[in-house]
Amino acid sequence: MKNVDRILVIDDDVELCSLVSEYLRPEGFHVEAVHDGKAGLTRAVSGDHLLVVLDVMLPGLNGFDVLRRIRDGSRIPVLLLTARGEDVDRIVGLEIGADDYLPKPFNPRELVARIRAILRRSRKGKEQDVPEVIHVGDVELDPATRSVLHRGKPVDLTSVEFALLQVLLREAGRVVTREALVDEVLGRKFSPFDRSIDMHVSKVRKKLGDSDTGDHIKTVRGTGYIFALTRPKAKNATR
Repeated sequence: MKNVDRILVIDDDVELCSLVSEYLRPEGFHVEAVHDGKAGLTRAVSGDHLLVVLDVMLPGLNGFDVLRRIRDGSRIPVLLLTARGEDVDRIVGLEIGADDYLPKPFNPRELVARIRAILRRSRKGKEQDVPEVIHVGDVELDPATRSVLHRGKPVDLTSVEFALLQVLLREAGRVVTREALVDEVLGRKFSPFDRSIDMHVSKVRKKLGDSDTGDHIKTVRGTGYIFALTRPKAKNATR
């Protein structure tokens, strides 16, 4: 079976994997469970799955190491399972390239909702009949090929980072609130205590070579973010 509706769960909790499978099967997903990091990594980069659900705490090769190695050569969406209250795990996971996270223990319905939201983002560009390439300054985004160029060079983005940049480019010159970004990009209701959208913005900034103040993506304090219409100067430009 190839990747149609196939989900990979990497978690050493056999009972939890069984529970996840029971909840996802009626939703139309086939679940494959792997219980250690090394075997999970091999399956994650095989191209046989739509999405990976990855636990941070794994024997041998931990979840962060697995995620790093996945991101070395794959853009497959990854939902990270973290311990409740471990903010550091969530921040590190998003920095490495997780598309989203879910604290343990979790409501199975929330897991299904997060998976569907991630898959909607990853499929969105492919469903457009005539995708329009977006050019703003030195950044070019092509929804048809899900590719981004910065000064003519490719920028490697995860599915959530791509969706975030697409929204900001589409609204370039206008402020996009954090609430709107969470709703459209992450597919869930905004919570003032959830900083994941800010972490994703930070990742996109770094990949576009922004300074801390934001050359492309600027922070509007207390409101959200804006993609600047003015093209930033090259960092090595001479006067």
